[in-house]
Amino acid sequence: MIAIPSRHRSLALLTAVVVAQVLLLAVQIKRQQQVRLIRVWAVELITPVQRAGAWTIERVHRTWSSYIGLRHTRSENEQLRAELERLELRNSHLESRAAEADRLAGLLGFQQAHAEMNMVAARVIGASAGTATQTIYINRGERGGLRRNMAVITPEGVVGKIIEVYAGSSQVLLLTDKESGVGALLAGSRIQSPVGGAGEPHLVMKYVSNDEQVNVGTAVLTSGQDRIFPKDLPVGTIVEVKPGNPFKTIRIKPSAHLDRLEEVFVLLSVPQSLPQKPPEPATAPGSQKGAAKAPATPP
Repeated sequence: MIAIPSRHRSLALLTAVVVAQVLLLAVQIKRQQQVRLIRVWAVELITPVQRAGAWTIERVHRTWSSYIGLRHTRSENEQLRAELERLELRNSHLESRAAEADRLAGLLGFQQAHAEMNMVAARVIGASAGTATQTIYINRGERGGLRRNMAVITPEGVVGKIIEVYAGSSQVLLLTDKESGVGALLAGSRIQSPVGGAGEPHLVMKYVSNDEQVNVGTAVLTSGQDRIFPKDLPVGTIVEVKPGNPFKTIRIKPSAHLDRLEEVFVLLSVPQSLPQKPPEPATAPGSQKGAAKAPATPP
């Protein structure tokens, strides 16, 4: 026990007596609504402590709830992001399938519209890796009846010709290759001249005299004289005409989309030309129905 010096003993005793008297008075005195003063003092002393404790507990509860909610939100965001990626992938797949169905429907319509042309459909399975040659590979070969120098086309126009045939695949030389070519003519004037590749997206028409009238936008068709492509197949459209020495420089945009081929047709036989609707026979004036025909002249 701590000893209190004698000179401070009286002061301490006096302080204790005063505090005791104040407490006794606080216990005895009543304020409004019969509340004792000691109780009021106790409430005033405890209230700040209670407020501080309640504020601390509330902050801890909010922080913990925010943390738990943030974790749940993050997990939900990850699930939603994964679901969104799955739906985008599925949507892309469905769009690809729809585009493929449209292409196949177009190919089927083209084949049905040209039933007289003996052709077989093939799928592109590869392309040349280098820039020296422009070739593609298709999934049909000797087992499908294919052989070299057969024409390859699409509903849009000429693609090229087969240069190598294997058991189950074939190599096709595109029309834009430098070694490729096709007999062609201008749709309007019927000027005939070979068209070949230049190792670039555009084709070149050769040996057209500077005296000939050639306009940009003129369609270029096959002439059928190369014995590979039938007559009047679309080759391309003229996009540039320049005078040269001694022949014009004519550049042609191919009709077929040679840079994004997926399905093609291979002509198993070469008709002389594409079939056209025959003109209706004109009835001579004064002719009678059921008139006798003239005898045919023997060869």
